[in-house]
Amino acid sequence: MAFPTTNAAEELPAVNQILASVGQAPVTTLDQTNPDVAIAYDTLISVSREVQAEGWTFNREVYVKFTPDSDDQIVIPNNILQIDLNDEVDNQYEAVRRSGKLYEKINHTYTWDSTKWSDGVRCDVVYYFDWVDLPIPIQDYIIARAAAIVSSRIVGDAQQYQILSQKEQWNRAQALEYECNQGDYTIFGHQRGKKPYDAYKPYQALYR
Repeated sequence: MAFPTTNAAEELPAVNQILASVGQAPVTTLDQTNPDVAIAYDTLISVSREVQAEGWTFNREVYVKFTPDSDDQIVIPNNILQIDLNDEVDNQYEAVRRSGKLYEKINHTYTWDSTKWSDGVRCDVVYYFDWVDLPIPIQDYIIARAAAIVSSRIVGDAQQYQILSQKEQWNRAQALEYECNQGDYTIFGHQRGKKPYDAYKPYQALYR
């Protein structure tokens, strides 16, 4: 899956934080011929994608309209990590991403008849954002997580890895605090104005 390309200079400070965490000297450019820099940068991008894919208040939107094209198909933009039909769409349909398009599983088709879906197909989506558009608590968590991974890959010091893992957990707690503040969650765990039941999410169970 291709994602929006960014100016590498935007991620340079984050890469230097990762390098500093594992005892490496900072760099002035993201020289991919330097193996340590390449590992740090690739890990940062990979972790950013993984964390954003969880779906947070800042990158999750519901009831987004997608209009079928001239072939009655819906091509999914590259900056979408997850997509699902909104719950208000008739439950006789079930959609997934396949070959870069919205595929309807029950009727086994990529076709979304524009006459039937004249008002568009409404979906819930999780977006992938460029580094500069991420909230600071999310950036800090991604950096901390990437640093722990890079430590295990290029250093192999168990004590350093343990320290960085603890830092990762602290930053995740800060990210979740930010999420709770931004999401306006009720005491029952759902956002105001949203349905009280939120479907099971595997990543939430894994972090318990």
